[in-house]
Amino acid sequence: MALVEVVSSSAKQAEQLRQDGNTYFKKERFGAAIDAYTEAITLCPNVPVYWTNRALCHRKRNDWNRVVEDCRRAIQLDHSSFKDDFLWVTEEAWFSVLFKGDAPLLIKSIWGIFRLLTGLLLLISETVSFLSSHAGCSFAFIPRQAKYSTCEMAAWALKKSFTRFLMANKLPLSVILVAHYMLGLALQQRHEYTEGVKELERAMDLGRGANPNSYMVEEIWQELAKAKYLEWEHESTKHTWELQTLKEACESALEEKHFLDTSQTEGVSDEATEANSAELELLGQVFAKAAEDNRPREVPDYLCCKITLDIFRDPVITPSGITYERAVLLDHLKQVGEFDPTTRELLYESQLIPNLAIKDAVQAFLDKHGWAYKTD
Repeated sequence: MALVEVVSSSAKQAEQLRQDGNTYFKKERFGAAIDAYTEAITLCPNVPVYWTNRALCHRKRNDWNRVVEDCRRAIQLDHSSFKDDFLWVTEEAWFSVLFKGDAPLLIKSIWGIFRLLTGLLLLISETVSFLSSHAGCSFAFIPRQAKYSTCEMAAWALKKSFTRFLMANKLPLSVILVAHYMLGLALQQRHEYTEGVKELERAMDLGRGANPNSYMVEEIWQELAKAKYLEWEHESTKHTWELQTLKEACESALEEKHFLDTSQTEGVSDEATEANSAELELLGQVFAKAAEDNRPREVPDYLCCKITLDIFRDPVITPSGITYERAVLLDHLKQVGEFDPTTRELLYESQLIPNLAIKDAVQAFLDKHGWAYKTD
C-alpha cells in the first residue's frame, strides 16, 4: 500500500506541475514552464505529454536540438503505452479502488484494457461495415481503381478506423501527432530534410485519418509541402550544379578532340568545324533534356481538384465518378448542402470512396516533380 500511495502522490504532483507549466506557457514564461515540465518528468518520466509540452517550450526558444530529444522520447514512450497501461492495472488500480475509493485512478489504470478492447471491436465493426458496402462491387465508376483488391481496400478501412478510434482518445493521438509534427519541424531546421519529411508524413497520416477537415491537418500539410519543396530545391540545386559541371567537362573534351584532329592536318577544314559545332549542339540538347524534369510547369488537370484547382492531397470519388479534394467536398456538404457540386445529385459523406489510383498518380508526380509542392 505504501508503494501505491507514493506512486499516486507522485502522479498527482506531476499533473499539478504540468498544469503550472501550462499556465506559464500561456503567459509566455517559457523558462518557468520548462522548469515545471522538467519537475513533472522527474516525478513521472513515462508520461509522453510532459515531454511534448516541454518540447513546445523549446520550439518557442528555437532550441531545435532539445525539441528533437524530447519528441523522440515521447514517441518512444508511446510505443510502449499498451504495456505500461497493463502494468498500471496490476500494480495500482484495484488497490486504489478497493481500499481508497479512487475512481479517477481506476479509470486511468484500466485505460489500456479499454483502449485495446474497444479499439479492436471498432476496427472489426467498421471494417465489416466497409466491406459489406463495397466488397464485391465492380467499381464501374472508378475505372482507374480496378487494380485495388478487396484486401487492399479493407486495409485502408482498418487504417482509417484505427486512427479515428485514436482520435476519440484525444490525449494519446494528440500527443503522438504533436510529437511527430514538432520532430519534423525541428529536423527541417537542422537541415535533415529527408528525416524531417518522414516525421511530417507520419503526423499527416495520423491527422488525416482521424479528422481530414481539421485545422491541424491543413497546418501539417502546409509545413509538409514547404519541407518537400525545400528538399526538392536542395536536390535540384545540387543536380543542376552536377549537370553543369559534367556539361562543361564534355564540352572541353570535344574542344580538345577538335584541336587534336585539326593539329594533325594542314589547316582547319570547314567540315571539321561543322562537325564539332554539331557535336556541341547535340550535347547541349542532351543536357537540356536531362534538366527538363527540374523545370516547373503546369500540373495536369486530372491531378487537380475541380473546386480548388490545386493538386490533390486526399482525393475521394463520388458515385457520379467525379473526384474532389476530401476536405473541400466535406466542407461543401456541411456548409452548402448534401449534393454533388458538379452534377447536383444527392450526395452523403458515407458515399465517398478514396480514389487510390489518383492518389498514387499524384504521389508519383510529386516524387518526380518536387516543385509541385510549392504553395502560394
